[in-house]
Amino acid sequence: MGRRDVRRMLMGNKTPLWERPAVLVGLMVAVLVAGLGIGLVLGVWSGKSGRPAPGAEQAPAPVITESPAPPPPPSPVTADEPEDGRPLLAPPPPRPDPGSSEALEFGHASDVVSLAPMAPPAAPMPEAKLLPAGAAVWLRNALPAPKTGGRPVIAIIIDDLGVDRRRSERMSQLKGPLTLSYMTYADDVARQARDAKAHGHELMVHVPMQPQSASYDPGTEVLEVGLSPDEIRRRLDWGLSRFDGYVGINNHMGSRFTSDPAGMRVVMAELRRRGLAFIDSVTSERTVGAETARHFGVPFAARHVFLDNDQGVAHVRAQLAKTEAYARKHGAAIAIGHPHDGTIEALAGWLPGLEGRGFVLVPVSTIIRMGPGQ
Repeated sequence: MGRRDVRRMLMGNKTPLWERPAVLVGLMVAVLVAGLGIGLVLGVWSGKSGRPAPGAEQAPAPVITESPAPPPPPSPVTADEPEDGRPLLAPPPPRPDPGSSEALEFGHASDVVSLAPMAPPAAPMPEAKLLPAGAAVWLRNALPAPKTGGRPVIAIIIDDLGVDRRRSERMSQLKGPLTLSYMTYADDVARQARDAKAHGHELMVHVPMQPQSASYDPGTEVLEVGLSPDEIRRRLDWGLSRFDGYVGINNHMGSRFTSDPAGMRVVMAELRRRGLAFIDSVTSERTVGAETARHFGVPFAARHVFLDNDQGVAHVRAQLAKTEAYARKHGAAIAIGHPHDGTIEALAGWLPGLEGRGFVLVPVSTIIRMGPGQ
């Protein structure tokens, strides 16, 4: 008798549960169900562990929108020729005038320029001496400010005058008031300036200042970096003695000198002492002209549009249209040009219809009076 038979005999001939087929199938099903249940529980727990803690809200992904680029700054201008023609004050840093010899040094520059705030000079500026009452020579020599009736105003400065006497005379015969800036070293400059004023134009002195490149010749008695204050004053005095009746000066070339705080302080102190104004031709993006003039209390402005980097009539007309657009937007514009045939022809056709287009032609002194940096 085997062991199995003995076990059956002791158990009353009953088959053990684990040997019954139905019981085995049931056990297997139970184990399978239990396994599935455990898997589901583990999955749910795992999913919960990856969620943020209660109360912590997940920020939505940021929505990136492209804001429209800000409109380009108003177009300013400059003045001077092979180093001339430039822009005026307004808001990106100003660049040398396109078409000028200085502009060629730095590459093509926009014909409309604005000045960025200047960094403070390394050394503190000396305080300017106050003038006695009535010493504002620039106001005594300024033309009367025309009535504007709230219309936008435009000042046209023509510099480099006096050397080419024939074209300078043609320019002075145009309908005014223009602002005519004569070269200090021009022959017979006092008579030329006097005749221009008799034609109803405002006068300025076009003062030669050192350019960046030695290959450009700014003329004689040039204001240069490194000169002693006495020598700068002597050269400036010579230029200012060449004729009279002017409201102030603007720079001929000068990309290097107008970037030199030390030299410009001497110039501004002298202009302040004499009661004269300053127009920055903006021949360098590093000019400290406006900042220094403001410190010394010198009345100043800067060009907004340069007219004749290209001397063709069509180009000058297009630049005059830009000048109108700038004035319409900002209330005032200063444009600088030179005695070129194309500039003279374009101005001769543009000036008579200006008032009908809603603008007032003014001498530059009118815009200076409107406030600092106009």
